[in-house]
Amino acid sequence: MAKITGFKEFKRQNFKRREVKDRVKDWKEIYFPWTEKQAGQQASRCMDCGVPFCNNGCPLGNLIPDWNDLVSKGDWKKAISQLHATNNFPEFTGRICPAPCEASCTLNINSDPVAIEFIEKTIVERAFEEGWIKPMPPETRTNKKVAVIGSGPAGLAAAQQLNRAGHNVTVFERDNVVGGLLSLGIPEFKLEKWVVKRRIDLMKKEGINFKTNINVGENYSTEKLDNNFDAICLAGGSTIPRDLEVEGRDLKGIHYAMEYLTQQNNYHEGIHHEDVIHAEDKHVVILGGGDTGADCLGTSHRQGANSVTQLELMSAPPNERSIYNPWPEWPLIMRTSSAHEEGGERDYSVMTKKLSGENGRVTTLHAVKIEFVKDTDGNTKLEEIPNSEFEIKADLVLLAMGFLHPQKKGLIQSLKLELDSKGNVKTDQNMMSSKNKYFACGDMNHGQSLVVRAIASGRECARNIDQSLMGSTKLPKVRGFSRASQV
Repeated sequence: MAKITGFKEFKRQNFKRREVKDRVKDWKEIYFPWTEKQAGQQASRCMDCGVPFCNNGCPLGNLIPDWNDLVSKGDWKKAISQLHATNNFPEFTGRICPAPCEASCTLNINSDPVAIEFIEKTIVERAFEEGWIKPMPPETRTNKKVAVIGSGPAGLAAAQQLNRAGHNVTVFERDNVVGGLLSLGIPEFKLEKWVVKRRIDLMKKEGINFKTNINVGENYSTEKLDNNFDAICLAGGSTIPRDLEVEGRDLKGIHYAMEYLTQQNNYHEGIHHEDVIHAEDKHVVILGGGDTGADCLGTSHRQGANSVTQLELMSAPPNERSIYNPWPEWPLIMRTSSAHEEGGERDYSVMTKKLSGENGRVTTLHAVKIEFVKDTDGNTKLEEIPNSEFEIKADLVLLAMGFLHPQKKGLIQSLKLELDSKGNVKTDQNMMSSKNKYFACGDMNHGQSLVVRAIASGRECARNIDQSLMGSTKLPKVRGFSRASQV
């Protein structure tokens, strides 16, 4: 390492955030970059552990100590080479990944972890600025044709890897833009869409063919898919949201989070909707305390909401790890995102009882406080706390309670694919579905998860497809990916 005592000499320093009063007025990313000196100091905090748990914490198996060392020595060009060796899209993960690698960093035992995610973003943006990241079409083609269904992070990763193996790759996207969740679900202030377009443009120059507004199984038959391609990678998302089954659910003003977030992202692209979902001057209630809920929170702030309240069914997590949640496990602790820093209220252990309104529109959410208790058999059950009922003004209710499984109507039903107990596409050890030459990856295969895990899944699926088509493969195995692992 360039400075073996860096972890003792330098404290962790995150990217500085723009002032709240300024950033809520626009949709730009909220962080200021580091200087080269700051990046070098932060990278030097990496101890090059004998057993780097950060590698294990990362589903991609990123070579984190290697590129930290290179940054600390100022060798940026080699650093991006090491970063790209395991991660197709560090400009995405460096912005929106919750960084399980940092949770596993050895410094977490008694200090603040290395700022791995910020270093990752700094490397890739430096590489783009220097012109080091260029289209890399394969030298030869195999004449094998592969279709990738879905252009989210899993589909994009699979497509790029398959293209590098020399196959002719066509990506089918049912929406009007490429990128899936990256383009439609994540707000601009977390991931500006020019970042996604920059990578898509590179992939097009590498020879990948993208087709939008094609919903395979509906306006493009599975028979054509069978006839035109040697292998198919199913990389759709887990798109069926968990619903709220209470009285008043049919009132106007109640929407799924992704409807709301997608509409705002479409608006940035000049696409307008007839049924406008907007938070301006409204009392907004968000049901769900995860990242999607926080995205709705930040979006509501920027749209000028009167008030925003985020409610979570589960109890509030502790501020520090419990003894039952030791390092290097993912820490189940209270997290405060940039959106929470911008305002709004949070409440935990809350269950929605019903919704009421006037003239067919929601105006009020009726809730009760709950607790989780053990019954005589030791099973945990939910109980309402007596006399804890309360009401909240609610002109706009956003359901951000997670997703159940991929959409079955259309593609999955047409192919008559076997599903697992959770409704995801069931695959064998080679990620092939119950139908020959059809493989599955990403959320469609293992359920809702992290963007970094989707990329890992897409890479591993591409390797399996290449092996199936050619009898051997030179594509790298994803060391950190496991379909059983989940953060």
